Amino acid sequence: MNTILTVENVCKNYGNFTALNNVSISVPKGSVFGLLGPNGAGKTSLIRIINQITLQDSGNIFLDGEPLKPQHVHQIGYLPEERGLYKSMKVGEQALYLAQLKGLSKSDAKKKLKYWFEKFEISDWWDKKIQELSKGMAQKVQFIVTVMHAPKLLIFDEPFSGFDPINANLIKDEILKLRDDGASIIFSTHRMESVEELCDYIALINKSNKILDGKLSEIKQEFKTNQFEVGLISTEKEQLLNKLNEHYKTEKSVNPQLDDELRLIVTLNNGDTSKDLIRFLNNKAQLNHFTEIIPSANDIFLKAVANNG
Repeated sequence: MNTILTVENVCKNYGNFTALNNVSISVPKGSVFGLLGPNGAGKTSLIRIINQITLQDSGNIFLDGEPLKPQHVHQIGYLPEERGLYKSMKVGEQALYLAQLKGLSKSDAKKKLKYWFEKFEISDWWDKKIQELSKGMAQKVQFIVTVMHAPKLLIFDEPFSGFDPINANLIKDEILKLRDDGASIIFSTHRMESVEELCDYIALINKSNKILDGKLSEIKQEFKTNQFEVGLISTEKEQLLNKLNEHYKTEKSVNPQLDDELRLIVTLNNGDTSKDLIRFLNNKAQLNHFTEIIPSANDIFLKAVANNG
């Protein structure tokens, strides 16, 4: 697997407090990598180390195969959770200034900013001051200055904060397009529905330790509980439920059901397959609905953190 970022056994302490304890991750090229964890888990410390805002106490970090060095700052785009635009500066003036800090010439910066401002339909904001913009409008400007120099690695920390649903969707689509165009992205958020929509891989940090990482689809398979949601139609629902409970563990589903339907969550017995369950159900009633329950990113987050104590 080709990786854009490799973090090896990184430790970080603040006095007697351990922020990161031998944390290792590998971010594949051309992917969205979800960096997840509860508040205070160590995510921000790791992001700040990758951006060379602070240094690790021990461990190694490699960007595209090279040991991370100060000159790599131009190859990383960072959108922090706490935004940092200068409120009294004009939007265009500030965007040009930040683009040149990232290594773009003034003429190249103007071309790229023209493209992005037209794309986001904000060309008339050029001479406005940041303090004249709403939080969501300022977020768009911050997103643009993060991505416009086409860095090797993009780091988005809670990128949808302050956006209404329409603009959140716009930014989500842009993140996916950046990935499809070859960008490598670290995405940190507490919004698990965004993880479902965006992430190819995830790592979960809890209490300074990495407790889970890998491809999201494979992690979902690992956390499956062999449960199926079924919808059954029968004129004798109570008797049907009694028969089912003799052979399987069942519980009522919270999802909507038809008026004449019995909707249940059924857990497979050890050694049984889904085909065995379908055969059993078909012999007892009309099987109207049958879906395997795949754990969500939120389910996985809660279970992994709970198991970690």
